[in-house]
Amino acid sequence: QVQLVESGGGLVQPGGSLRLSCAASGSIIGINAMAWYRQAPGKERELVAAITSGGNTNYADSVKGRFTISRDNAKNTVYLQMNSLKPEDTAVDYCNTGARTRWNTSFRVYWGQGTQVTVSS
Repeated sequence: QVQLVESGGGLVQPGGSLRLSCAASGSIIGINAMAWYRQAPGKERELVAAITSGGNTNYADSVKGRFTISRDNAKNTVYLQMNSLKPEDTAVDYCNTGARTRWNTSFRVYWGQGTQVTVSS
C-alpha cells in the first residue's frame, strides 16, 4: 500500500505564489508518472501537470508558463511551483501517482487527500 501526503496549500492573493509538495510512502518498489489534479467547486477534476519518471512534463493550457512540476526520486516526492496565481486557480489540488509494492504485480493508481488552494483578494 502507498500513501500520498500533500502539503503547501493555503490562501494567497492574485499574482502570488505557492509551492505544493506530495510525498509518497510505503513499501514502494517503483513509481512511474506523478501528477497534480485539481477540482474547483462545481467542476470536474482536471489534470494540472504531470511528470514522468524520466522528467518529461505536460501541463494544462491554463497553467502553462505559470506552473512548474518537478520531482525528487530519492524522496519519492513531487512538487508544483505555482506562480502568478489567479482566482480561477482556486481548487482542491490532488496528488496522483502510479506505483507498485510487489515485483509480481502491476502498477496501481494512488491518490492523496487533497490540499486547498485559494486565490483571493
